[in-house]
Amino acid sequence: MEDKSSKNNEKKEKDTKKRILIFILIFILIFGVALAVLTVFNKNNSTPDENTTTTVSQSASGVKESTVKNPIDFDSLKKGNDEIYAWIKIDDTKVDYPIVQNKTDDSFYLRHKAEDKSWSASGAIYTELGNSKDFGDYVTVIYGHNGYSDTMFTTLHYFEKEDFFNSHPYFYIYTPSKKLTYQVVSAFKYDDRHILNSFDFAKEDVLNGFRDMIQNPDSPLKNVRNDLDTELDNRSRIVVLSTCITNQKSSRYLVCGVLVKNEKTN
Repeated sequence: MEDKSSKNNEKKEKDTKKRILIFILIFILIFGVALAVLTVFNKNNSTPDENTTTTVSQSASGVKESTVKNPIDFDSLKKGNDEIYAWIKIDDTKVDYPIVQNKTDDSFYLRHKAEDKSWSASGAIYTELGNSKDFGDYVTVIYGHNGYSDTMFTTLHYFEKEDFFNSHPYFYIYTPSKKLTYQVVSAFKYDDRHILNSFDFAKEDVLNGFRDMIQNPDSPLKNVRNDLDTELDNRSRIVVLSTCITNQKSSRYLVCGVLVKNEKTN
């Protein structure tokens, strides 16, 4: 009887050990599957590592951002004048200049050079204090003289010719950290009102009206681009290039562009 009982106990002990082993194996299997699922979930839902570089992103204006080389040596330019903050270039024109903004006097650069602030009848390409210097405003107005040979904004008048307008859809603005590409929406004769003082762009209806106006200007001298890369809406950032018209003191010639590409520079 003792032998039989001993054998039964031994068998029960083996069975118990077997069940424990099976239980442990099942637990390990379940734990491994759960760990694998959790790893995949965290990978799919984690934010990029701080060391990860992004080549394309989306800006607040709805324009894609990428990275390109900056051809402008802003460090050297600022040694001559620390008010230089950007550069504008339009292909096949003479428009290839620094952009400045005086800290106190909007009229200063009407008669002073951008390079060193020295006196010059032809002035410089400039913006006024009503605009920020990051081109984040809904409407930025850039001024330049007309009629001083082919300097400053004189060659904006090339856009009066339909062939030139059609074949030159873009202009470019560089800052120390950005290359901004604008598509020319329209170029037209306008009156001499001060745009930033005449329109309250903080009001949605005023801004909408201005956007509609530059897409369909009431002018006998105009060119308009209908096949734009982007729709003009409440995210659009517009730049207006403004210059005079020879012998027409009460008129201005405007070239209006909308931001279509925002590239970081290195």
